[in-house]
This record gives sequence, C-alpha cells and structure tokens, in this order.
Amino acid sequence: MSVVALAGNPNCGKTTLFNKLTGLNQKVGNYPGVTVERRSGSANFAGRAVTVVDLPGTYSLISRSRDEAIAFEVLTGHGEEAKPAVTVIVVDASNLDRNLYLALSILELGHPAVVALNMMDVAEKAGVHPDPEALSAALGVPVVPVVAKSGQGVDKLQAAVVEMLNRPVAPPARGWHLDEAVEHAVAELKASLHAPERPENAAEGEAVWLLSSLATAERAGTLGTEDDPFVSFRDLGPVMDVARQQLRLLQEDLPAQVIQARYAQANQISAQAVRRGEAPAVTTTDRIDHILLHPILGAVIFLGVMALLFQSIFAWADPLMGAIEDSVGFLQAAATSALPEGALRDLFVDGVIGGVGNVVVFVPQIAILFLFIAVLEDSGYLSRAAFISDRFMARVGLHGRAFVPLLSGFACAIPAVMATRSIENRRDRLVTILVLPLVTCSARLPVYTLIIASLFAAEKPVLGVFTVGGLLMLMMYVLSVTITVAVAFLLKRTLLKSPTPPLVLELPPYRWPEPMSVARRVYERCKVFVRDAGTVILALSIILWAMLYFPRQVEPSFDVQREKMLIEHAYQASIARERNESKIAERQASRDEAWAFIDRRVEAERVKNSVAGRIGHGLEPIIEPLGYDWRIGVGLLASFAAREVFVSTLGLVYGVGEEVDEESVPLRQRLRSEVDPKTGDRIYTPLVGLSLMIFFLLAAQCMSTVAVVRRETNSWRWPAFMVAYMTVLAWSGAFLVYQGGRLLGFQ
Repeated sequence: MSVVALAGNPNCGKTTLFNKLTGLNQKVGNYPGVTVERRSGSANFAGRAVTVVDLPGTYSLISRSRDEAIAFEVLTGHGEEAKPAVTVIVVDASNLDRNLYLALSILELGHPAVVALNMMDVAEKAGVHPDPEALSAALGVPVVPVVAKSGQGVDKLQAAVVEMLNRPVAPPARGWHLDEAVEHAVAELKASLHAPERPENAAEGEAVWLLSSLATAERAGTLGTEDDPFVSFRDLGPVMDVARQQLRLLQEDLPAQVIQARYAQANQISAQAVRRGEAPAVTTTDRIDHILLHPILGAVIFLGVMALLFQSIFAWADPLMGAIEDSVGFLQAAATSALPEGALRDLFVDGVIGGVGNVVVFVPQIAILFLFIAVLEDSGYLSRAAFISDRFMARVGLHGRAFVPLLSGFACAIPAVMATRSIENRRDRLVTILVLPLVTCSARLPVYTLIIASLFAAEKPVLGVFTVGGLLMLMMYVLSVTITVAVAFLLKRTLLKSPTPPLVLELPPYRWPEPMSVARRVYERCKVFVRDAGTVILALSIILWAMLYFPRQVEPSFDVQREKMLIEHAYQASIARERNESKIAERQASRDEAWAFIDRRVEAERVKNSVAGRIGHGLEPIIEPLGYDWRIGVGLLASFAAREVFVSTLGLVYGVGEEVDEESVPLRQRLRSEVDPKTGDRIYTPLVGLSLMIFFLLAAQCMSTVAVVRRETNSWRWPAFMVAYMTVLAWSGAFLVYQGGRLLGFQ
C-alpha cells in the first residue's frame, strides 16, 4: 500500500485535512524510541488504497527539535519509517509567504509532492487571492486549492495524488544559491550522499539540510546529548565526518544564509502568484485580541477561563467518576455472589475488576481536560493563554504552555502529564512532568481530611473567621505551589539545565472549533491512556492486591470459633426471654455486628502477616524517625495504588473494615485512642499527623501517574527518578517536621 505523507506548518489545517481524508480509520502511537506522536490512517483515493501519515507540524526541517528531525526522517526514509511515495504539502493560503518556506524546504529534497492550498475561504475574506496555476508553475508541482473544513476540493486533491503516484515527477532543483565556498561544501557533501536510484537534486537537498542542521546543533551544544537531533538516523554516520569537515572550512553563519535565501525565493513566488485586494483595516481577530491581550482585562479573562477549566476537571467529572466507582462496586458484588469462595474469586474481584476500575475511573477527568484543551487550541485562545502566563512562568524557568497542565494537576496529575505534549521543548516538558506530582491533587484530600478531623481541633475558630482545619488545608496548598516552583527552578538550573528561550508564538486567527475534530482528539487521548498506561496500572493493581492478600493461611492470635460461639450463646439466651420482635431484631443486628467485628480482627491479622505487612514491619526502622509505625508503613505501601487507598488500608489494619472513608467516625476514634503498648503514649498526635500530611504532600504515591510518565517519556528512567527524588524529599520534609517539632516541645 502506498504511503502518502501530510506535511505543513502548525495551524495550517493539516490535521483537519488528515481527518477529512481518513475518517475514522486512524491509528495513534509514537514514533520508535521517542515521544513524538505518530498519526496514520487508511484512505481510498479515487479507488486506490493508501496509508496517510500526518507528520508533526513544523516551521522548518532544520532539526532543532525531535518534531523537525522526525519530519525529515520520514520524508527522506533515513529513519525506521518507510519513505512516502508522495508528500502532500499543506499551506495556509492566507499566509503564503511564511508557509512557502517549509514547502520549498521539502521540495528541495527532490521527492514527488503535491501542494494543498488550504483555507482558501479565510484567504478570500482577508483579501488574499492566490493563483494556483501561477503557484504551480513557480514551484514545479501540482497545486490544488482546498477548504479542508468543508471538504471543498478534497476530491481533486486525491486525484492529483493518485496521478503523482502513477506517474511520479521530481520537483525542480532549488532556485537559490549562496557564495562559492558554501556551494563547494554542498557539492562535496552531495557526492557522499548521492545514490544512482535517487533523483539528482535529492542528495543536494539533503546536503543543505545536513550542513544547516549540524551547524545549528553544534551552536546549541546538543550533539551527543539526549537532545541530539541526529540520534536516530541510521545511515548518516560516515557522512557526518564529511559534513563536519566542510563546516570547519566555512566561516559564515550557514543556517542564517540558508534561511534568508529561501525566504527571498518564497517572497518572490508569493509576489508573482498572489493578488492582494483590499483587506479590512481591523479584523475580527484584532478586535478580540484588543480585549483578550489587554494587560489587565486580558489577565482577568485568562484567570476566569482557567478557573472554569479547573472547576470542570475538579467538579464536573466527579459525578461521572462516582458512577464508575459505583459500577465497579456493583460488578465486584455480583462477582462475589456468583463465584465460589477462594483466592481466584478474590483475585478477579479485587485484583482484576478493582484494577480495571483504577484505570477507567480517570477517563472522565482526561476527557474533560482534553475537551477544553482542544476547544481552546482550535479556537486560537490557547496560544494567547500561553502568552499571558509566560511572564510569570519564565521567572521560574517554565514554559508559558506549562500553566494549563500545572493548573490541571490540582485536580489530577494524570491528565495534566498528558497535557504537557503542548510544550515543544523537550527539557521544558520534562521539568513540567517531573514537578506535576508535587501539585496537591484531589486524591490527597481524603488523607488530609481524615488526619485533620482525627488529630486536630478542626472546627476550632481562628481570628473569628477561619478554622484550624481550613488553615491547615490552605497551608497544604500554599506549600504545594511553593515547593513545585522551587523544584522546577532547581531542575531547570541543574539536571535539565537549559536556557529559557523567549516565547515565540504564532497567534492564529480565531475560529469556531470543529465538533468532530474535538471529539476525535478527546477519544484518542482517552484511548491512548487506557491502552498504554492502563496495562501498567492493571498489572501494578494485581501486584499490590497480592501483597496484601498472601499468605492467606494465617493462624489468628485468638480462638475465632470460641469467640463467635460465646456471642451466639449470649444472643440465644437474650432472645429466649424476649417477646418483642423489634428487640429481637436489634439483638440480632448486634450479634451480626459482633461477628463482623471478629471477622475484621481476623482480616487485620492477615494484613499484618501478609507480604505487605511484613514489608511494613521492615520499613519501620526507616519511618520511625518520622513518627510512624508498621501500620502506617502498610498504608503508605498500599496507597501507591492511589493515595486515597491509605484511608481504607488503615481501616483494614485497625480492624475497622475496608469500607471506610475519611468521614468514618470509628476510624477517627480508633486513631485518636491508639496508644503505644510500650510507653502508653498516644501513637497519633497532631505532630505525627502534620508529619504524615507533609509526607503525602511530597511523595509520588500514585502508580497511575508513574505509568503515565513512563508512557509520556518513553522510558522507565524518568519515572524512576521522579519516584526517587520525591520519596527522598517526602522523607526529609516529614523528618524535619516531626523531629523539629519534638525539639520545640510539640507532640
């Protein structure tokens, strides 16, 4: 099946055209070895089956980023991807001067191509009238006017592609030249790249690209690092020495010369092929920007939009997440009733169904976040939001586009990590990913609520306005923001050191988002999460279940049958003298509760002797300086499934039952009354509670986040580093709070 590549600038309508060409027959993944998204789909072009590949949107092929390097690899076949038979170069008809730069870069590679002159309707409104025939004559390839949004001209584009597939024609050689020294270097490198089966000008175009990209990489200092744009090129090794030798002979700023010469040709072609009519003095976009980019009013509107985004993830997703949790509970109850008792039933109910629930429960938040991001991006506002937030973000070394993921992290780190894909620079993106779990997410709130309500005078008024509980919760959020910013600042200047480049953004014209395109992107994000991160989450869920479940055959420290028999005898004796049916029902309920209490004691002892319990005992010397015992150790271990699991795990180890939440009165009472058998002192004091809150504030207690970071970084190295640094930070913070508090005389 022939491969057709779509290439173009960001915001040129390339993805809209891709959706129009492929419909629902799409696949989304990553290019091998990198986290650059690969989108492909099958299509029928005038009766011919083809595979369409949507290349990353770039402004240039000079490899300053992985997106640009991937685009070049695919177009030339230097990577693992098959070289496309035809490249469709999508250009914005309303902004032809800038779009022609990339078009010329691709045509210079000498491979068959067709130009899709997109957004003709926008160009007409702006008073720009491109002449497709004149443009085709200047470029030497077919040019087809289209309006991808409505589908106008798409059939003619397909026919032109099929014609090029049947009778491929290489575009003409580049139409610009530089001084003699540069042309000599290009000729020397061209001789090393030339192959008999390739077009003559293909080697010349690749020689220009290699010299420009190598000079850019040497200046940026990225060669030999993880940001090396040549790291995945399989067959350029011997040629690189020739390119370096030629660069040493040149004294000129080669990339700047190439850019100037190519833009000069683009401007010349545009002047010949475009007739410019009378454009409106002030466009609708200008009027909207006058408000949205206003220093004060724009900031207020920006905060309002971000507040709506935050509210949607935090509150609107809650009913859907609750419905999913209820459905999972219903399925677990049904499976428990239908299957025979034993380890296999418990594995299926708690491990498999519970693990699937741990995956699916995040889908509403992911869907809502990416719905908002897609709408903001397609409407043109996302670039404005990045521009507005960059002033503050740049001070701590973060990209302006990091603001939306960081804000989303207050609801859940999982969709927030996935949202970092809008950050182009790899190191800026990594910094954002590595600090996102420090943002106080909603899963920490049950832990904070339980500790505050159990160990502090939560309702005690302060200054007649606030309460102790409210101030403690506020303190957690303030600390979260402060530490997140501090760690980002530190990472940006040490491990991921790189200059914070000035924010250069294209502010596209405002447009109405296309509902089908938005829905498709939301679906793809959810599908990628369930498929890639979901498998890791499910596997870890089963492992954590097994650690809490085995070994199962544990002899309780008390005679279970004797205790139940005594309760039964007392019950029978009480109802033998009782004639009132309501009293009998009360005593029966008391008997059942007493039996359930014994069962919970047995389960607590099983947890104590389980693999997780033994690990908890093993952790005790490490966590004792923080004020914790083995029970907290088991809770910390179990909470890796999800932070809120800490609450139900404490219910298990204290025999209160796992069906408890942060509002459970018996669990709160048990925490308040628990004493150390050696000293007789309370185990859980306000100081221990504060230490525990600090630990949860700083620790990476969420396997789902780890799984998503693994997926987004394409490596276990960065999630392992994230867990390690956050664990050290959490232990150190809790240690300072607990031991410092003791030195100051607090309990």
